[in-house]
Amino acid sequence: MAATAAPDLAIGGVTVHRVIDMDPFVLPLNFILPQAERAVLDAERALLKDHVDFDANTILLAVQSHLVRAGGITILVDTCVGEMKPRPRRSEWDRRAASGYIARLAAAGCRPEDVDVVLCTHLHVDHVGWNTQLRDGRWVPTFPKARYLMGRADLDHWTAEAARDPAVNHGSFADSVLPVIESGQADRVDPGHVVADGASILPLPGHTPGQVGLDVETASGTRLVVCGDAIHTPVQVLRPEWSSGFCSDPTQAAATRRGLLERAASDDVVLIPAHLRAPGMRVRRPGGQFRPVFCGCDGAAQD
Repeated sequence: MAATAAPDLAIGGVTVHRVIDMDPFVLPLNFILPQAERAVLDAERALLKDHVDFDANTILLAVQSHLVRAGGITILVDTCVGEMKPRPRRSEWDRRAASGYIARLAAAGCRPEDVDVVLCTHLHVDHVGWNTQLRDGRWVPTFPKARYLMGRADLDHWTAEAARDPAVNHGSFADSVLPVIESGQADRVDPGHVVADGASILPLPGHTPGQVGLDVETASGTRLVVCGDAIHTPVQVLRPEWSSGFCSDPTQAAATRRGLLERAASDDVVLIPAHLRAPGMRVRRPGGQFRPVFCGCDGAAQD
């Protein structure tokens, strides 16, 4: 058996592995951040070198899950794009095969049947794809023993949207959410729901109406927040007011992001955004300006 890969973060008895589905995932700067000003990025080339392609004027993201082991529970946060899903509007997602995702999960020491909880921070297409897999012509849950946690407000929103237009959100409700509900493995959860000892659901609305995150307190007292798409890129730490073009309520998204950054800077919280191409980041505030500081495996800021 192959050796298990070292975790990307290991802090106070909590470990986090990044399970990559696609990296890099490249989006035009002004497509993902319509308010962005190139001069702001140019002034931070060294800081943003792994997150911005300055020549192509694009933002570099990762599509990934975070495998969190905390409180004796194995939690998979978000499930990426998946395989064999019909996504004709985005060619690199359309009916993908042989992506290697399950093998990378195995490299983190986890088989699908080992996952206790799947947490969907929100139900956008690139966060729910591996919820299900195609078996004998049917979409079935990939993680057979897991409870799938979905924010109540987000699930209510997307249930209504899919009833209005089944093609909304690339049609992902039908193949990646509904089969989990029909299997009886889905739980609607509210903020404050306890996922494991020291780990609970945090409200992060704005990107979608009911986006949530995972708030984890480690044995050492350090807190981790897996924060979905409340932050897409470190660029938004520098400019919290720049909401993504995918946010359902850009004003609320910016307020949520600013509150998260305030907390991270004040309490030295490690933030783990869904698409971050790094294990995690802390936030500093020299002169009142938020700045991201990327973490090493032990969570220490790499100042």
